[in-house]
Amino acid sequence: MNFLSDNEFNQFKDKIYKESGIHFSAVNRPILESRIKERCKITNIGSCNDYFQLINSNSNELMTLLDSVTTNLTKFFRNESQFVTLKENVLTEIIGRKKNKRISIWSAGCSTGEEPYTIALVLLDVIGNFSGWDVKIIASDISLKSLMIAQKGEYSKERLENVSPQYLNKYFIKKDDNNYIANNELKNIIKFDYHNLNHEAEYRDLDIIFCRNVIIYFDREAQINVIKKFYKSLDDIGYLFIGHSESLFGMDTGFKFHKIGNSCVYRKI
Repeated sequence: MNFLSDNEFNQFKDKIYKESGIHFSAVNRPILESRIKERCKITNIGSCNDYFQLINSNSNELMTLLDSVTTNLTKFFRNESQFVTLKENVLTEIIGRKKNKRISIWSAGCSTGEEPYTIALVLLDVIGNFSGWDVKIIASDISLKSLMIAQKGEYSKERLENVSPQYLNKYFIKKDDNNYIANNELKNIIKFDYHNLNHEAEYRDLDIIFCRNVIIYFDREAQINVIKKFYKSLDDIGYLFIGHSESLFGMDTGFKFHKIGNSCVYRKI
């Protein structure tokens, strides 16, 4: 028997979609139900209807629920071919034409930080020999819990298994036998920020946006809205990396598909 009635499920589903763009179908209904059941228990609320009234009147609880329904599966150098393309093709092109010696990148939906730290490692590797460059990475997520982990920058040995010994020794401090912490050189080029992709972003003139395995949870309309916001945030010649299982095919977004190296990249036109 379902924890939520069909009407209650639709109420919560519509509310979450309106606030975040995340779409829950009948297939992933059990995930939403389990998160709501957990929040009802924690807040000591006896009925789903009362809990629905709570998230309508309490923005902090709404934020907590949105945090709990997001999926935070990530790792360092996930889909490694994209980082090879970033290093060998995209950054090379940007460095070659940039007169102001500025590079800005947005990791949207950064989860617990593995993606922006990976981008930072690649950037430091490439830019290390180029003095005077102003490099900035913005890393945002809708989950405050994930952002706190990301800001701390502490990861277990298992989480760092795809990080080469060269990067590990240079940019991480060994805390104990099983844990490492990102050093200040790595942390200082990343700014972590709470952001709901359903809302307008203040970021502008970015060179690159990474938003991987995020829009897959949105329906078509929400996907188009998010991609159009990315278009506004990018510089006139900007790059967009999305997940391997995601596509902008059939969307009128202003991006052009490119096959660069072993990866698929979208470029603003």
